[in-house]
Amino acid sequence: MDFGLSAEQQQIRDMVSEFVDEEVVPVAEEIDHEDEFPADLVSEMADLGLMGMPFPEEYGGAGLDYHSYAIGLEEIARGSGGLGTIVAAHTSLAGNMLYEFGDESQKEEYLTPVAAGEDIGAFALSEAGAGSDVPAMETVAERDGDEYVINGGKLWISNGSVADTVTLFAKTDPDAGNKGISSFIVRPEEDDGFIVEGTEDKLGDKGCPTAELRFDDLRVPDSRLLGEEGDGFVHALKTLNGGRITIAARGVGIARAAFEEARDYAGEREQFGQPIGEFQSIKHKLADMDTKIQAAKMLMHKAADKKIRGENYIKDAAQAKLYASEVSREVANEGIQIHGGYGYTKDFAAQRFYRDAKLNEIYEGTSEVLRNTIGDQLLEE
Repeated sequence: MDFGLSAEQQQIRDMVSEFVDEEVVPVAEEIDHEDEFPADLVSEMADLGLMGMPFPEEYGGAGLDYHSYAIGLEEIARGSGGLGTIVAAHTSLAGNMLYEFGDESQKEEYLTPVAAGEDIGAFALSEAGAGSDVPAMETVAERDGDEYVINGGKLWISNGSVADTVTLFAKTDPDAGNKGISSFIVRPEEDDGFIVEGTEDKLGDKGCPTAELRFDDLRVPDSRLLGEEGDGFVHALKTLNGGRITIAARGVGIARAAFEEARDYAGEREQFGQPIGEFQSIKHKLADMDTKIQAAKMLMHKAADKKIRGENYIKDAAQAKLYASEVSREVANEGIQIHGGYGYTKDFAAQRFYRDAKLNEIYEGTSEVLRNTIGDQLLEE
C-alpha cells in the first residue's frame, strides 16, 4: 500500500495550493460577506483546468485521476467552502451525470463545455417534499411527440441560478415508484419555462447560489433524455455515491483551514506570560484536530482508490463523507474554542469555517442516511 503522492499528484496539489493562497484566501471574507457567485475566480479555475479535473481531455477535461481531483478540491475548499461546493456540484454531479450516462453526441455537445469550465453545471434532484426520499418527487415529464413537457419544481440546487446546463430528474411514469424516474439535460437559457424562483440566504457556503427552481411546461427535446426512461433513480444514486468522495474532500479542506488558523493563533496569543499553545489543554486540542483530519483524508483516498479500481465503493464513499463531515464540524468548533471570545466574532475566520463545515453533514446524503447506507452494506457483506 503506497501512501505517497505521485509526481503528478504533488504537482496538482502545489499548483492548486498556490492558486488558493494567492487568489482565493485574500477574497474569502469578501465572498462570505457579499454572497455573490465569484465568476472571475471560476473563470480563472477554468483556465487552470480545475472545472473538469476528472474528465478525459477529449471532452475538455484535465484527465486527472480521482485522487488528484480530491486533492484539488480539498485545496479549493480550504480557501472557500462555497467555492468548493461550486466545483463539486459542477463536476461531481452535473458533469459526472453527462460523462457516465450521456451518449457520445451528448458528451460532445454538453459535457465538453462543462468540463472546460465554459458552461456551469447544476444537478436538480431535491424537492421540498423529496430530499432523502427521492421517489417522493412530484416533478413530472410527459412525452409529447419528440419532446418532453416538464412541470414541477426543485429546491436546494447548488449553482441553480447561474447554470448553463442542468441535469434534471422527473417522473416519466408517476405510478412506477423509483423505476419511473428519468433524467434530462436542460439548458436554462434555451428552454422556455425554466424559472429561478430565488436563492437561499444560508448560514454558510456563501458564494455558491442555492436556488429554488420552477418548471412551467418546460419543453425538452427527447435527444436530451439521459439513457432510457426509468434510469434516473439509478443515475442519481451512482452520481451521489461518487460525489460523496468530493464532499469528504470539502470537509477535509475546511477542517485543515480551521486547524491551521487555530494553530497559528495558539502560537501568537499570549496568556499568563506565554503563548496559549504551550498549555497542555491547547496542545491536546491541536493533536486531536490534526489526527482526525489525517484519518478523514485516509478514508477519502481509500474511497477514491476503490472508485479508480472499479470496485464497489458505496460503503467507503459513505464512510469518507460521514466521517469527514463530522470531523470538519468538530475541528471548526475546537478552532472557535481556541480563539476564545475572538472566535465568536466575525473579526476572525474561525466562525466562517464552522458555518461552512455544518453543511457537509446535510447535503448529498445526511449523516443519518449515510449511517443507514453503511449499515446496509455491512449486512450484505
